[in-house]
Amino acid sequence: MSIRRGNFGGFRQRNERNNKTGGRPSFARGAGGRGGNKIKYMQVDPRILIKKAEVVNETIYQPVHTFKDFGFCPTLNKNIESRGYVNPTPIQDQIIPHIMEGKDVIGLANTGTGKTAAFLLPLLHKTYTDNTQGVLIITPTRELAVQIRDEGVAFAEQMKLGFVITIGGVDIVKQIRDLRRSPQFVVGTPGRIRDLIERRALRMNEYQTIVLDEVDRMLDMGFVNEIRAIVGQLPRPRHSLFFSATMNDKAREIAKEFLQNPVTVQVATQQASINVDQDIVRLNGKSRTEVLHDLLIQPGFEKVLVFGRTKHGMEKLSRTLSERGFATASIHGNKSQSQRQRALSAFKNNEVKVLLATDVAARGLDIDKVSHVINYELPETYADYIHRIGRTGRAEQKGTALTFID
Repeated sequence: MSIRRGNFGGFRQRNERNNKTGGRPSFARGAGGRGGNKIKYMQVDPRILIKKAEVVNETIYQPVHTFKDFGFCPTLNKNIESRGYVNPTPIQDQIIPHIMEGKDVIGLANTGTGKTAAFLLPLLHKTYTDNTQGVLIITPTRELAVQIRDEGVAFAEQMKLGFVITIGGVDIVKQIRDLRRSPQFVVGTPGRIRDLIERRALRMNEYQTIVLDEVDRMLDMGFVNEIRAIVGQLPRPRHSLFFSATMNDKAREIAKEFLQNPVTVQVATQQASINVDQDIVRLNGKSRTEVLHDLLIQPGFEKVLVFGRTKHGMEKLSRTLSERGFATASIHGNKSQSQRQRALSAFKNNEVKVLLATDVAARGLDIDKVSHVINYELPETYADYIHRIGRTGRAEQKGTALTFID
């Protein structure tokens, strides 16, 4: 397989007539599907999927603060130290002092920059030192909510702070029961949070601090009405934290409604593709499954995330690979939340080598040391492609993304 530096200009010329995406690549609708339904997929010049990871000579960020400079309580400082945190990341270094002062903030940073700890740490200190405080954290996906809850619980060891997760796909009755204990932290997705508010199970007057995480993704997923409905139920005054990778017009509108005199902190982040070798695999009439099999038995394919378009297709492929002796798991919309979480945990803990997923897994997941992302089938949009390949090449590590082309 050859890897050569890609030419992104050729793609741009093909799509310059379509400016709906504000100058970004756009994609055509492909044929297929039963009963006349159309399945959308990328129709692109393959050259845009070939790109050598770049060596970037960056100045190493020198933080102004240490974690102990932030004024956290001793127990939290001990937990930070025990987890191996030494120097704050740029977003942590720059935004934590403002949160500690009670200011509304806008944090512009991608996943993988340490932004979850950037808001969790000062809010853990806040609730630990004042037990009347409650925090509501809203995220776009169930998986991201679970990650935030797990990270919060780890940082809060010996602090006796309660966390409840409120997401779809799991028993709402249990969530209602857990909320009766008035936990300091509620982490959830917009739809389930709104449902719990309407059932009067989530008493919004108990939550003086709200965090909207990955706002741009929530808006992309159509949660604008849920966000407005939730924010409208919050008490005033309140402490509001707003995190997003980008700020489009809709996000700015929400921020204007949501925040009071916010401090904006934006950290320079590399595109996911900077650390990722991108290449194509031409099938040349061969079976996709056979080509994938031949790749997975090669050295270096140690922790592989395979993306496809359909739930049925990924589940069938998972069974096929398992029958061939590969340790696999799958996550998609037909899986229950507990099944999805077990599959993710097994992949994170290296209990399975291959995780097969639809695009539900591409957003917000933080999985260490994924060696390869394989686009078994093309995604619907270029943005989805970037989200997919961003699961590798994280935390300054190199990764490889391979895309099957007919």
